[in-house]
Amino acid sequence: MGSRTHEIVALARHDREAAARELGALAPDQQVALVCETPVADRGVLLALLPQPEAVVPQLPEAELCFTVKAVGLHDAGWILEHATDEQLQSCVDLDAWAEQRTDPATLGDWLESFADAGDETLLRASHAIDPELLMLWLTQRLDVVLKPNDDPGWQPPAGGQTIDGQFYVVARAGGDDLAVPLRLLSLLFEVDYWFYFRILQSVTAESLADNEEWALRWRSGRLQDLGFPTWEEAMSIYGKLRDDERELLPGPPAPLGEWHLPVWIPELPAAGDPAQTLLRAAGELEPEARRAFFYAFVALVNKVAVAERLPLGDAESTPKALERAVAIASRGLDWLAERHGLRPVEVLRRTAVDRLFRVGASLDRADPSP
Repeated sequence: MGSRTHEIVALARHDREAAARELGALAPDQQVALVCETPVADRGVLLALLPQPEAVVPQLPEAELCFTVKAVGLHDAGWILEHATDEQLQSCVDLDAWAEQRTDPATLGDWLESFADAGDETLLRASHAIDPELLMLWLTQRLDVVLKPNDDPGWQPPAGGQTIDGQFYVVARAGGDDLAVPLRLLSLLFEVDYWFYFRILQSVTAESLADNEEWALRWRSGRLQDLGFPTWEEAMSIYGKLRDDERELLPGPPAPLGEWHLPVWIPELPAAGDPAQTLLRAAGELEPEARRAFFYAFVALVNKVAVAERLPLGDAESTPKALERAVAIASRGLDWLAERHGLRPVEVLRRTAVDRLFRVGASLDRADPSP
């Protein structure tokens, strides 16, 4: 698809109609592949030319949609997000609106404003897709909520207070802060889901910020694990130091991990372009079934590297960085074991899990002889 991508992107620069025809001639799954294999900076061009973006956007892997929206610009990508599924909207927030173990208030706000730019329906869907604890955190950062008492006839609303229902009054916490999007969301909830509206406003007045962030982190961690991203503690196991007597062991064929839905576009193992990439060359020599099992184990390793090194999961550059590091360190471990046992690298790969190869490579001291 690489050359086809370049041709269509180049054609779009001087003849958008011709480029649209080229895209329209492709099947939806080919359009998805074309978008994902296009550099993120050019994906907006292709998506804008699609005759039916609503058939393609929902099929994009979650992280790829996140990368694409960020490349287009959160405040310019509403026309893409209106076609996203609820799961994709949720994943964009999970991947990008956190800084390690804490929410990133500014980024969370940017995503919610981007959902608002996509229209009322998307904003409403997103409000139900993301965790209510996150909505509470976002609203608490933006506004104070005052409930009108029932037994005080002389009560006056707070200065600058705005109300939707005549009972709850909201006031911007920062002077001059524009509450257009929070009020728009609250108005939508009041119209279609009053109990959720009531619960959210009550939570702003009564619930603990720390408790809500802790629960939001738990829900997020579970969803990320479903996408193949382990907890930081689990990911750090690949850097566990091995004793000298443990390091040389070949424990036997690795147990297959099984397959799962990948949030990034990795349709196959990358080619071993660097002579030092022993791991990928050896993987290319495996039998088809073993090579497919290795593929998922390798992707799991890349995800562990990304999490362990605290790479931002919502950035398009993080996966290539994690992949490069996974290949380099696991190749070092593979080379070391192959030399120690006098075996071809592919034979060692058949008998050793890729996680262990990485751990061996990571545990080698600089004083150890290089293979």
